[in-house]
Amino acid sequence: MKEYILGVDIGGTTVKLGLFKSQGQLLEKWEIKTRKDHEGGYIIGDIVESLENKLDEKNISKENVLGVGIGVPGPVKDDGTVLKCVNLGWEVFNIVQEVNKLIKLPVRAGNDANLAALGEMWQGGGKGYKDIVMVTLGTGVGGGIVIDGKIIPGYHGAGGEIGHIKVSNDETECCGCGNKGCLEQYTSATGIVNLANKILKNEKIETMLRAFKHLSAKDIFDSANLGDKLALKLVDEYNANLGIALANISCVIDPEVFVIGGGVAQNGNALIENITKHFKDNAFHVLRNTKFELAKLGNDAGIYGAAKLIE
Repeated sequence: MKEYILGVDIGGTTVKLGLFKSQGQLLEKWEIKTRKDHEGGYIIGDIVESLENKLDEKNISKENVLGVGIGVPGPVKDDGTVLKCVNLGWEVFNIVQEVNKLIKLPVRAGNDANLAALGEMWQGGGKGYKDIVMVTLGTGVGGGIVIDGKIIPGYHGAGGEIGHIKVSNDETECCGCGNKGCLEQYTSATGIVNLANKILKNEKIETMLRAFKHLSAKDIFDSANLGDKLALKLVDEYNANLGIALANISCVIDPEVFVIGGGVAQNGNALIENITKHFKDNAFHVLRNTKFELAKLGNDAGIYGAAKLIE
């Protein structure tokens, strides 16, 4: 019986790698640098070399390895075709074929946010559920959809791009995607800081937020917990935008649970309670009791999900 799975999560700065038992136990994790020079041409070779070195170090034969799962920070089609990955310098190519050619093991690939959702369903905050929507609240807003235990990547591999749902027709500034009024502009860590700085620049208002030289999302949430009026207003708008967006998503997906992760989710149960309130106020009546859970795997969710692709 093949006992092991290799999970890979490619990021813009580092590649996270994990050695798993086939039942989902993470035996060891490590990282290598993401070499983006030469249009990302070194990345695949570096990954394969690192995986083979780990198998040699652990004296594990490839005959005992089920395969390699890979998370990519961009759209990935079902057959492993990466539809460009700007952050890595990649154009269109088939990552499954390229990795398989070098490592001679079964390979599957998917979008990193979708795989994080799959990982949380398998061993994290979504464990015990089969239909989940994961929302990652960090520098940007990511998402992943899992229905009946399977990722829903969509035809173009862009399923779960929650951060680019349009929530405002009045926005004048562009989102990173090129559109205007995306959810990410209001409910990412970057977005809430940008909104705060705009108010601080244009309005004469007393607030402890002016004391921070380099304002962060954490500063805003902490100040709201201390009762600062502007911070409270910003956080309530943040929760309202997110709650309304998730209420709209629930009308299409009808998940058992929303799993909330990312750096902003460190605000914990208070964040969940506030999002849930706005969700209930806006959701279709039969969906109002949809559950919300915090993600549990942190930065390891991607390698768990990559491994689950193979399991």
